[in-house]
Amino acid sequence: MLVVVAMATLLLLLAAILSNRVSPLVALILIPCLAALVLGQGGLIPAQVIAGIGQIAPIAGMFVFAILFFGIMTDVGLLAPLVRGILALVGKRPSRITLGTAALALLIHLDGSGVVCFLVTIPALRPLYDELGMDRRVLACTASMAAGVNFLPWTGPTVRAAASLKLSVSDIFAPLVWVQLVGLAFVFAASWYLGMREERRLGLGAQSAADARDVVPASDVLAAHGGDPANLRPRMFLANLALTLAVVALMVTGVAEPVVVFMVGTAIALAMNYPAPAKQRERIEAHAPAAMLMVGVLLAAGAFTGILNGSGMIKALAGASVSLVPEGLGAHIPVILATIAMPLSLVFDPDSFYFGVLPVVAEVAGHYGVAPVKVAQAALLGQMTTGFPVSPLTPATFLVAGLSGIELGAHQRFSIPWLFAASLVMTVAAVVLGVFGA
Repeated sequence: MLVVVAMATLLLLLAAILSNRVSPLVALILIPCLAALVLGQGGLIPAQVIAGIGQIAPIAGMFVFAILFFGIMTDVGLLAPLVRGILALVGKRPSRITLGTAALALLIHLDGSGVVCFLVTIPALRPLYDELGMDRRVLACTASMAAGVNFLPWTGPTVRAAASLKLSVSDIFAPLVWVQLVGLAFVFAASWYLGMREERRLGLGAQSAADARDVVPASDVLAAHGGDPANLRPRMFLANLALTLAVVALMVTGVAEPVVVFMVGTAIALAMNYPAPAKQRERIEAHAPAAMLMVGVLLAAGAFTGILNGSGMIKALAGASVSLVPEGLGAHIPVILATIAMPLSLVFDPDSFYFGVLPVVAEVAGHYGVAPVKVAQAALLGQMTTGFPVSPLTPATFLVAGLSGIELGAHQRFSIPWLFAASLVMTVAAVVLGVFGA
């Protein structure tokens, strides 16, 4: 019963979001509540929701103040020189801009935090995409691919896999280096292709960057930011730059929780740039709608995962999934797992999969002579790596959509095929390179 209801809940949620028939907030709240009622656990819903929200609250708080902080930095004109610098480097050729997006996201994600990667990459590049009329889904997809393929020894999935199966991180990661390089080659190839497709759509063809500047409307960069000259603070540029670098550095190094960093950073930014209380309220109100809309969705996601975990639906799915492996395919479990690892991110949150599902899969695989490290490596080729930027079970997905200014369903429909393709390419590379061999 639990398995049937759990699978129906997840399929209904994905169908509702991808079809855009209801808002993610409505789907994330009502669908799991309905499932709990079907299971006769209606009385447990409040406690389960509170437990889920408690886990997501720091992320939601961080998101509110991150939106306010970067919104204020946009208001004061801090990002305008950055955009001009990127323009000077890559011009206005979409194929170069998408490559630059992938490279920037790859570098920022070296700290292992997808949230930090998206918070830095997307707000910095979105004005450039908007100025050229490029599809924001391309921005979201390109950044997602770069962050998803860039799994590292210190990223969450790798650490969880090692802890769950009691393995060394180096034993899991070292054989995957060449596989990951193949994946990154795919990311840059796909980014270039998406950029070329945008060039054709915008009618730029194979023109040089200089020619493209004449074709694309020569709107002012600040106008592309939606900036109001009355809000600009050019004399505070160095101070704002130092503050932004400090905020990013504190997040990357993990000295303090991101929510605390952004809260303090936002307060300093407001006091420093807009000393008058009335002006501070005006800037907060200007960015509050976008922040509160996405926070509502994040809290709803917390309620969703709280009910699924609290009701036992996730645990039941874990046990049922491994029982479906036919006897003759036992020795090929790593290849099978790697192939479906990315879609499994849409079904299992990272903790449920790596601490609930993975040990069971490893136990089953062990009966066929498959080493646990192979199972761990297979999982890393998709489960909450290429899958995390589109999974409704991770806050990063909502962050990508919100920062990019696109609907969640639109982001998922556009990005899932590319992220799944990256996972499959790495799976093929792992087979060819003998990672899953004896």
